Amino acid sequence: MNKVYLAVPRAPDKMLGNVNEDGKVYRRQVGIDDRIGEVDLSSGKIYSDRFGPDKKIGHVNLENGKVYTSRLGPDEYVGQVDGHGHMHRHESMATDDYIGKIDPFMSYSHSAGAMLLLVLPALEETSADEAVDQQDESSNGDDPS
Repeated sequence: MNKVYLAVPRAPDKMLGNVNEDGKVYRRQVGIDDRIGEVDLSSGKIYSDRFGPDKKIGHVNLENGKVYTSRLGPDEYVGQVDGHGHMHRHESMATDDYIGKIDPFMSYSHSAGAMLLLVLPALEETSADEAVDQQDESSNGDDPS
């Protein structure tokens, strides 16, 4: 079982879940972990678990570790995983940001599945929470009472 961590600046990394050797991805929670998707290890395709057929959400290039999300039209490049299990989110016109890791590293497929199913959604949730907090602070500052 490979543990997946979200990079937290100036603090210990936060464990989000794990990826089994067979490519199944689980989100950590109290009690039994929640299966949220899986990776086809031979092709690098990443699927989100849902009622009915699983949804393909992306894929990884098995030669260089580049990760793409599936969408209508050309797939979008979102980042890269390296041979040490480190995950980097693509930033246009800048160096890619280190966002997390999988420990121990097994393959690009395992790392990319963890990136798309656990780390990137956790980052989106964090940034949405921060945006709400900033909006609340700015609306409270406008109150003349």
